[in-house]
Amino acid sequence: MPTAWLPDRAVIAVSGADRVSFLQGLVSNDVAQAEPGHAVWAGFLTPQGRYLSDFFIVAEPERILLDVARGQAEMLASRLSRFRLRADVQLSVTDLGVEAGWGDAAMPEGAFADPRLAEAGWRLCAPLPATPDEDDARAYDLHRLKLGLPDAKDYEPEKTLLLEANFDWLNGVSWKKGCYMGQELTARTHYRGLVKKRLVPVHADTVLPGFNAPITVDGKEVGTLRSAQGQIGLAFLRREAWDKPLLCDGVALQARLPDWFKEETP
Repeated sequence: MPTAWLPDRAVIAVSGADRVSFLQGLVSNDVAQAEPGHAVWAGFLTPQGRYLSDFFIVAEPERILLDVARGQAEMLASRLSRFRLRADVQLSVTDLGVEAGWGDAAMPEGAFADPRLAEAGWRLCAPLPATPDEDDARAYDLHRLKLGLPDAKDYEPEKTLLLEANFDWLNGVSWKKGCYMGQELTARTHYRGLVKKRLVPVHADTVLPGFNAPITVDGKEVGTLRSAQGQIGLAFLRREAWDKPLLCDGVALQARLPDWFKEETP
């Protein structure tokens, strides 16, 4: 049964009577929808609407847990703390880890289904084992690449828009909950159809080049490769290049749009 502890994930605890309303005004999704067994995926943006961090919001009876990239945990806790003012909210980076399961792996008690895609599997915030298996973590990373799911390393902090990273198609944005930091640009991009590029799964017949390698069509740069494993990866690609033969550091590749990609007006 495929399961993996993810060494690049950490968990932030948010406690206090105002924890829900506090987060509600800061993140892209509806925090009130998080409840035991049902998590919410959300982004935290700059005031200008650019990506800073993303995380799964997990509700417990007395606190909220944020399943976040380990490299972002201290930054996120610090930035969120700036907005506490007089709110009854406490934030701390815990010693918990994150386990993921997919395929036929049975969901343990306390786990939650990945809210982005049913095929993604489940996640669990729990004490880390002594020696997490790196091969298991790589297997999970390949699993999410095959599904076209983004990871924190795929974004460009303070540059990427949520819709460029497919948050709108992967249940990462609430259009009804009201204001949050960075909401204006996110909403304007959505309602005016201004998404000129997106994070797209790509495939090659040989091993893909390194991270951030430029992708071209007829010598013109149309995107950049992000994370990859073997012949499968993700790339930021301009819309007009999705159906074109692509070249990345001499390697021919093609975009492979997953079933969950939606039609939209260019």
